Amino acid sequence: MSDKRLDTFKTRQTLKVGNKSYDYFSLKAAQAAGVGDVENLPYSLKVLMENLLRNEDGFTVFGDDIKAMGQWTKDKKSTREINYYPARVLMQDFTGVPAVVDLAAMRDAMKAVGGNPQKINPQVPVDLVIDHSVIVDYSATPDAFTKNMNLEYERNGERYKFLKWGQKAFKNFRVVPPGTGICHQVNVEYLAQTVWTKEEDGKTIAYCDTCVGTDSHTTMVNGLSVLGWGVGGIEAEAAMLGQAVTMLIPEVVGFKLTGKTKEGVTATDVVLTVTNMLRKKGVVDKFVEFFGPGLKDLTLADRATIANMAPEYGATCGFFPVDEKTIEYLRFTGRDEERVQLVEAYAKEQGFWRNDSKDPIFTDTLELDLSTVEPSLAGPKRPQDRIALSNISEGFKKDLVSETGFKVKADDANVAQKVDGKDFTITHGDVMIAAITSCTNTSNPSVLIAAGLVAKKANALGLTKKPWVKTSLAPGSKVVTDYLEAAGLQPELNKLGFNLVGYGCTTCIGNSGPLAPELSKAIKDGNLTASAVLSGNRNFEGRVSPDVKANYLASPPLVVAYAIAGNVKLDLTKDPIGKGSNGKDVYLKDIWPTSQEIFEASKAITPAMFKSRYSDVFKGDEFWQKVPVSEGETYAWDSASTYINNPPYFKGMKKDPEAIKDIVGANVLGLFGDSITTDHISPAGSFKPETPAGSYLVGRGVKPADFNQYGARRGHDEVMTRGTFANIRLKNEMVKSGKEGGFTTYIPTGEETTIYDASMKYQAAGKPLVVLAGKEYGTGSSRDWAAKGTRLLGIKAVITESFERIHRSNLIGMGVIPLQFTGGATRKSLNLDGSEEITIHGLADMKPKAQLNAEIKRKDGSVEKVVFHSRIDTANELEYYKNSGILHYVLRKLNA
Repeated sequence: MSDKRLDTFKTRQTLKVGNKSYDYFSLKAAQAAGVGDVENLPYSLKVLMENLLRNEDGFTVFGDDIKAMGQWTKDKKSTREINYYPARVLMQDFTGVPAVVDLAAMRDAMKAVGGNPQKINPQVPVDLVIDHSVIVDYSATPDAFTKNMNLEYERNGERYKFLKWGQKAFKNFRVVPPGTGICHQVNVEYLAQTVWTKEEDGKTIAYCDTCVGTDSHTTMVNGLSVLGWGVGGIEAEAAMLGQAVTMLIPEVVGFKLTGKTKEGVTATDVVLTVTNMLRKKGVVDKFVEFFGPGLKDLTLADRATIANMAPEYGATCGFFPVDEKTIEYLRFTGRDEERVQLVEAYAKEQGFWRNDSKDPIFTDTLELDLSTVEPSLAGPKRPQDRIALSNISEGFKKDLVSETGFKVKADDANVAQKVDGKDFTITHGDVMIAAITSCTNTSNPSVLIAAGLVAKKANALGLTKKPWVKTSLAPGSKVVTDYLEAAGLQPELNKLGFNLVGYGCTTCIGNSGPLAPELSKAIKDGNLTASAVLSGNRNFEGRVSPDVKANYLASPPLVVAYAIAGNVKLDLTKDPIGKGSNGKDVYLKDIWPTSQEIFEASKAITPAMFKSRYSDVFKGDEFWQKVPVSEGETYAWDSASTYINNPPYFKGMKKDPEAIKDIVGANVLGLFGDSITTDHISPAGSFKPETPAGSYLVGRGVKPADFNQYGARRGHDEVMTRGTFANIRLKNEMVKSGKEGGFTTYIPTGEETTIYDASMKYQAAGKPLVVLAGKEYGTGSSRDWAAKGTRLLGIKAVITESFERIHRSNLIGMGVIPLQFTGGATRKSLNLDGSEEITIHGLADMKPKAQLNAEIKRKDGSVEKVVFHSRIDTANELEYYKNSGILHYVLRKLNA
């Protein structure tokens, strides 16, 4: 925004709280000035309204934007595009490292065009939490945490050195060191303030705490009434550099909660039910806001759990307004008392305080009676596919032999495979991984206490985990360890193998670590469909472990239960979970804790734990303090590094953008079905020596044991480009042999080869490329490399039936045009097999949401004319595309 603030509607006022005065921009004053019906807006849109009032400058934010927001309740939607300025940016290291790499590269590029490198500097506070790098190499032992941390530093020394340089080189940039917690839990427990403040011209300005993050689960903070969502790293970089997030004023779906959960039902069961309902409803690109009398019995942690899963139900965010629970949580987690009082006073003055007597106006609503929620899991491939606990057994058995499932022949459904050197066999459905992991659930004390109580009761009855189950506990903050220890439950979890393995995303992000070699071999030899049960938010194919095909999301206490049961073919609502030390059958109900037991054990949690753990959160342990740090406003790139590399985006960049040209005679690099996720496009997990990325690293002298994960190497474009479209479960319909993985057919010769190698051949021949796909393209984590790799593979357009929000935006941010079929056409109805050449006209003078004429030239020489719908939706997005990407646009603007 420009430096000049207009305040056309005279909304700047003063609020006195205690002995301190704050300037703020009043929503009541805006309504009195005639901008429209502000009072009845959804609370989430009131946050956007405040943002517009405060940032009105007549250049990027206009009075008409404010009026459009005020008129929203008339139509309950709007076609108005606005510029939104988040208060701050949150990052994790997988997506944060490449973002900082890009900032460093932009400093080099700015210097190269004669500009001032210091202009490339965060303009808003940025916090990066290192939480995605720890891998569960060691588990179920007392020293697992220390051993995993040692390996983490060995593998990631280059990355951590680079981040420490960034912390010194850039202003407004802080790093939370490894071994501290998961970014979203740290955000909710410490970083978020609900009401933000800053000093400006001798005044303290109070305003809504808002954020964007380079991880899709940034939405978790909406549980604390902080409007936030995930964006791609490239979009986050623009926000850091003072650019607006451009968006259409969204539709808001109200989700009414009534009633109260039954005994034995967890917050995880609630969120899986909510996710299933909202995904069926269809809330992509929309806000969801929770309201109704059921909120009064939801703890702040319960709300954060529900908000966390917004990417899984497809919404931009899942917002909860401020109320007594918000204030209680801020105070309990050790926030400054002055800030807590400001939050309450500001929320009540501005109309952000939840009002049970009058519901906001919503675009649409749906309702859930919490008393109807049943114990549930989700899987085996998607987080929105909720299954009642009572149906898991039969559901898996059907999926096992189904053509849409795991395609096991009926005769092989009960095969048992001997495990080398062990006195047991394994079979389909055996739980190979039972992981208490992910911010979604480890931020919620009720389910972690419940897991500890299940372990305690199981131990008392003499139950043990099955010997083939890899168990792990990876909390989202050190506070969890404090209260589990204080409640006497960590030793109980340890007895069942749920020892602390690290503070990070671990299994949920694919860092589950290797299974024992003999188990991995038995699974492969028997072609077994093994399972995993994890308390995470993602269970896409190939994500959790290369050895495990069926992945189920579950509450932490159910994770413990399945570690004991050992196979998802057991019906835990009826079948014995195991035999006790007295030889008698034990059932799940025998070890399941009551609400009162959970409440009593939860008394171990104290505010002092939060204050102690977060008092020096940026200091880090002795490992972090020993990481060397370099000086300088530009980074000294090391050509020998295989972790950090200066990306090629700005090579040959000119002061002004070149004219956009039509895409002529493009070949198809990939032909994909529905629900292609960012995991499919840019996997985060391990990879093998025979892959293009593996071959590259071997050629650089890296041993396969030191490959690490794709996610850890996101700062190196040569590795990541080779890893694009490299997921082992990716199905490219152009590969006639049916082989899964990163393969395609190179059309000029008809040979099957890797997508990377085919891309290099096409690019060498000067041929543009496109990708074709079905519905929901780009679901999943907001991985910038899913877009960056697409661009570096030479792909000019991605043509689908529909896109997920963040990936569509990321493609534009990297200069790749997202297009959709029109008139009900699909790749199937057009009989496309990938051998076609595609030409797209009208790019030079297109407008947002343009209908573009195109031609499909088939192998026999015939040509079919079609129309594609451009998903460049806004004028700002069009500017990014014309500049070959958002980074180029920002750099040119800063150098103007």
